[in-house]
Amino acid sequence: MTSFDASPQPNVWRALLALAVVFVMLATTGWTTLRHQRRPAPLQASLSAWEHGRLDGHRLPDPQSAPARLARFFASLTEGQRADLARRYPLAVGNMNGAPVQLRYRANRIALGQARRVESERVHDSRLTASGQQQAARRLDRFEALMRPGRHVLAFDPAGSGRVAEVFGDLRRAERVSVVVPGVDTDLLTFQRTRREHSAPAGMAKSLYAAERAAAPSTRTAVIAWADYTAPSGLGMDAATAMRAEDGALRLDALVRGLPGIAPVSLFCHSYGSVVCGVAAHRLPERVTDIAVAGSPGMRVEKASQLHTTARVWAMRDADDWIQDVPYLELGGLGHGADPVAAGFGARVLSAREAKGHAGYFEPGTDSLRNFAGIGVGAYRAVSCADEDDACRAGLSGTTPTGRA
Repeated sequence: MTSFDASPQPNVWRALLALAVVFVMLATTGWTTLRHQRRPAPLQASLSAWEHGRLDGHRLPDPQSAPARLARFFASLTEGQRADLARRYPLAVGNMNGAPVQLRYRANRIALGQARRVESERVHDSRLTASGQQQAARRLDRFEALMRPGRHVLAFDPAGSGRVAEVFGDLRRAERVSVVVPGVDTDLLTFQRTRREHSAPAGMAKSLYAAERAAAPSTRTAVIAWADYTAPSGLGMDAATAMRAEDGALRLDALVRGLPGIAPVSLFCHSYGSVVCGVAAHRLPERVTDIAVAGSPGMRVEKASQLHTTARVWAMRDADDWIQDVPYLELGGLGHGADPVAAGFGARVLSAREAKGHAGYFEPGTDSLRNFAGIGVGAYRAVSCADEDDACRAGLSGTTPTGRA
């Protein structure tokens, strides 16, 4: 259990409150069955075909190999051979950390085209209910949107609720890379929105990319909207435990290790995404220089030092964010630990002035977005702290666009 003070009685009351909150959540949202997701059929089929495939008579490497091993394999091929693999195994190549970025974009475009054809047929399938046809139409619309010119899809899985990651900027030439890690109710259909654009992963990343370019026009940046893990659906049991975060943490680590180059990486983790980042922190490579959380329910630890990371840890919360009413403790696997913006946690606490509640940290014109952009380009002295004492900038030497302060 997370300890809040030296007196045991308040701890008991907080534990009871936490359990009460959980029971209310269960009563109002329904029990989310705790089970491992079945492996998505289309991706599994592509991976299986890859495992049994050959190139010029030679077996292909294990698709689960370390990203560095896969990068060496693809580097040994001709352009024609790489293109042939993307055509034959689009989902496998498109989701393969270590494959060249441009090849993944090409493979995912092929996979999106295949998924689009499937949904196009389902829209007119008389065997489906009206609701099923409507769902197919929504998925078809999403696939077509992701295939529009200028979009760079780094990961794509159409199975179930779907997973996707998109890149803004030139990832291969970037001097700084940012990754947006979103929270609950993130899937293929919620990846982007027309209304409340900046509350969806694609809108968050697009907004951050524009803010970073404005903050440091001469610094080459890239931002990844990373919805490539199975996020909890609603505020049920999955959101109250770390099960989804543990799988997401493994996927996040693989993403970072598969990125090209050596540019510093900053993680911007929203809501349950901060649980993912907290679970992943100890295993992430040192090129991850900053982990910034917003609207966090906790990072599964009592103090930032327990994350065991070399990255700087930043935190912010809007004054109107409902997340502050969630009990910050962990009991029997429920809850996510201490409040990252609390003084005793040890994070660098940033201003979130003018943010728009829990989903509005990436809105243009807010302190929260300006602070994220400053961190993303390494302009640490430009960030604004939550308190007037500038404590969040203590020990930072200044603007470092391509390295640590």
